[in-house]
Amino acid sequence: MAAESPAEPPPIGDSTSDPPAAPPHPESDAVLARRAQLLATEHWGLLAARSTAQSEVLTRIALFLTLVSAGLVTIGLLGQATGFEDWFATAALAILGFLAVVGWLTGIRVMNVADEDLMYVIAMNRLRAAYVDLDPPIEKYLMAGVTDDVSGMVRTYSFIRRRTDLSQVAGSSMVLIALVHGCVVGLFAGGLLTAVGVAVGAAVAVGVVVFVVVLTAWIVAGYRTYRETWRTHRPLRQAGENA
Repeated sequence: MAAESPAEPPPIGDSTSDPPAAPPHPESDAVLARRAQLLATEHWGLLAARSTAQSEVLTRIALFLTLVSAGLVTIGLLGQATGFEDWFATAALAILGFLAVVGWLTGIRVMNVADEDLMYVIAMNRLRAAYVDLDPPIEKYLMAGVTDDVSGMVRTYSFIRRRTDLSQVAGSSMVLIALVHGCVVGLFAGGLLTAVGVAVGAAVAVGVVVFVVVLTAWIVAGYRTYRETWRTHRPLRQAGENA
């Protein structure tokens, strides 16, 4: 009787010989705890950086406003001492020119800090989204935004009652500095024209126009910076998306 031939092994890759795929294992509590700790550390770092920037820019604003106040008082005292003649015009223009330069530098810093503050808010919103991913039920307890888009930013800046755009802009430090800087530059322009013999009425009119131009330029520059930030930012989570 002929010997039976051995059975051929199944071909490589045959589904009947592959072990069943193991189900994905949930991440351990230790991994999740470590991740939460790293996120919290980053969150505290952002909070510290934001606080430092706000403190620094408030000091700059206070310094500029103090210089403006002191400069105007000095001009008044010089006018009384000189009878608004002789070297008074030169001294007044020098003071106003100095204040205009300081105001320009202060405005740039205020605009930069406003952009940085928006950056920190977006970053912290993204971290809150990560907290929600770790523990979805906590989302209902978070007042600030959990999306790093425009909707999340608006919620973080005012999560009880949404402010109007006009209220947000008019109440900002940027508009205050733009207003004061525009006044200083307008006074400088009017004073310069008066010093070279232009009629007072014409000099005042030019000063008002310069004030409006400077104020508008600051507002437009701030708006362009804001739009550029959102044009280049790519949110990871937007309002209405599921985690």
